[in-house]
This record gives sequence, structure tokens and C-alpha cells, in this order.
Amino acid sequence: MKGIIAATYAPMDQNGLLNTDIIEGYGSFLVANKVSGAFVNGSTGDFTALSSIERKELIEVWSQQRSEGLFLINHVGHNNLKEAVELAAHSADMVDATAALPPFYFRPKTLDDLVFYCKQIAQAAPGIPFYYYHIPILTKVSLPMLGFIEKAKEQIPNFAGIKYTEDNLSDFKQCVHKGDGSLDMFFGIDEKYIDSIRVGAQGWVGSTYNHLAPLYHEVARQVDQDRWDAARKLQGKAIHFVQVLEALGGYHGGGKSFMRYFGLDMGPSRFPHKTFNDSLLSQAIRSFEKEGLSGYLAKPFHGDSVV
Repeated sequence: MKGIIAATYAPMDQNGLLNTDIIEGYGSFLVANKVSGAFVNGSTGDFTALSSIERKELIEVWSQQRSEGLFLINHVGHNNLKEAVELAAHSADMVDATAALPPFYFRPKTLDDLVFYCKQIAQAAPGIPFYYYHIPILTKVSLPMLGFIEKAKEQIPNFAGIKYTEDNLSDFKQCVHKGDGSLDMFFGIDEKYIDSIRVGAQGWVGSTYNHLAPLYHEVARQVDQDRWDAARKLQGKAIHFVQVLEALGGYHGGGKSFMRYFGLDMGPSRFPHKTFNDSLLSQAIRSFEKEGLSGYLAKPFHGDSVV
């Protein structure tokens, strides 16, 4: 599993209930913008604000969009291990892989604890790859990933790699080397996309791949031609995108609301994220135009097609 993978939003109607009708168009939108896969029920997808029933419903509908052009990874992590196992088993025949971040209230204290947790989940869907979701800034689980890889490879037959969301490129590079080509190491900090290329990243999972896939493809093209200055200028535009939405009220809610620009109304964000009104979105668009971002935004979705 290579390339850019969009961390997907959980679409809601105006009453705050799931709106799964939009997922077919959402999947077509990602494929048309050359996004390789969808990471469903993750942090971007408000998994902490969803019930297990809602998470199951989302992946059931997303499974209908699974194709050679769009693979699916279902995040099943949960504070309740039993729930995580159930979510993994439920989607075992629907997706290309499962992933799980660790319990983040009562946290695993040792690598053995973490491997035990991951092994129970991975065993519930033994026929597909399992990825550990490392995001210590939110989970506060900061166990060493090099040691985890070693133990996971020994004890989890379908362990396939890590979704690595930590601003530690040196450690990430060592993890890539430790994987020795047999594991996928997805880098999860969009603002450091270009830097992660330097240390061996070949797969990425993030929210801005929903909005800026053409920009990242152009960054990669410039890097391939050894035009690093041009690539860094483009990366700066992606950073500007995140900073503008954060300043206007919060990146998470802003990013979800901005999907309306592409013809995909994801509806309101659940608490504590803020949903942007039209005025805030207009301010964001003006800033993006001033920054020269317009030509690098994703192709919009209209009705039943992307144009």
C-alpha cells in the first residue's frame, strides 16, 4: 500500500446523524484526484465521537467503494479491547487492512502490553494486514517504535507496519530501515510530507489529502526532478492551508466544512470541533487564492462526476 491515503471524514446530516448516502460520491472524488486509499474511522473521522454501531455502518458503506483504484483501511482502535476486536472481526471481509491506536485513558505501560493489545485485534481479522497507529501527541502512549516493530514481527503474523504520526523524522527513518522493505511505514504529518520523502517514506495517511491531492502529486514530481526549492514552496502552501483553517476556528472542523467547496457537504462536526459557516469558508478561500493555492486544490465533485 503506497501513495497518499486520505483520512476520511464521517459525513453527517444537518441533525448530526450519519449521512452515508454521500460516500459513493466521496469515493469517486478520491479516485478522480488520484488518492490511493481511504483511512476510515480515524481521528479525522471523529471516531471518538462515534458509537461502535456508527463505525460499523460507515465501513459497511465504504466497503462498496473498495476497488483496485481505492483500498480501504479501517481504524478499529478503542479504549475497550473487546469493542476493538469486534470492530476488526466485523470488517475483516470488507476492507484491505485494519489499524488500531492504543487505549488512551488507561494506557499500556510496556511494549508487551501494547503488543498484547494489538495481537488480540489483529487475530480478529487474520487474513488481512494489521497496522499500529502511533499518534502519541493524542494518546500519550510514547513507547519506542523500534522495539515495538521487533516484538510485533515476532508475535503478530499479519503485522504489516505503522501509521506513524509523530514529528520525529529521525525515529521514523530508523523504523523504515527496521521494516527492511517488508513493512509499510505510513507517515502521518502532512506538513512534513516533503521531509518524510527524504527519509524513505513511500506511503502517507492524512486529512489534507482530501483537499490538496494535486499539490502533493506536484511536490512529488518536483522532488523526482530534484527541484527541491520548488517542492518546498509548494509544501509551504499546504502548511498555509492548515494554518488558515486553524486560525479561523480550528483545523479539524474547518477541514471538514471545507469539503463543501468540492461539492461534498460533510455536514456538522461533532463536539468539540467547530463547524464553519459560509462567512468563515469565504475568508479561507480568499486567503487560499492570495497564496496561489487555487490551482492545487482537488477537482470538485458535481452530482455524479468529478470535473
